[in-house]
Amino acid sequence: MTANKSHYLVSIPTQSPMKELWIRVLSLLGMAHWVVISTGAPRCTYYFGPFARRSSAEKAQLGYLEDLRGEGAQDIQVTIKQCKPARLTIFDEAEELMPILSP
Repeated sequence: MTANKSHYLVSIPTQSPMKELWIRVLSLLGMAHWVVISTGAPRCTYYFGPFARRSSAEKAQLGYLEDLRGEGAQDIQVTIKQCKPARLTIFDEAEELMPILSP
């Protein structure tokens, strides 16, 4: 994966306007649930969400894991947390720019 690859954006399936509004409120307050996936190769962190409930995030994580494994990602770690991510994909550019100095 390179820094030029597209970000993983999660489109919220068609939902009632009230549910969409609720998810937006939770997101603004940093209370929405996000699936956070870190990979060791390539060194990236991906945020998938937002979700109103933890259980919804837990159900959705399997599809994200399958996609990343299909792209060849390794050393995958998953957490679900309530947060307000500033970026949906964080790419460790230092590793690609200077692989000799990276651990």
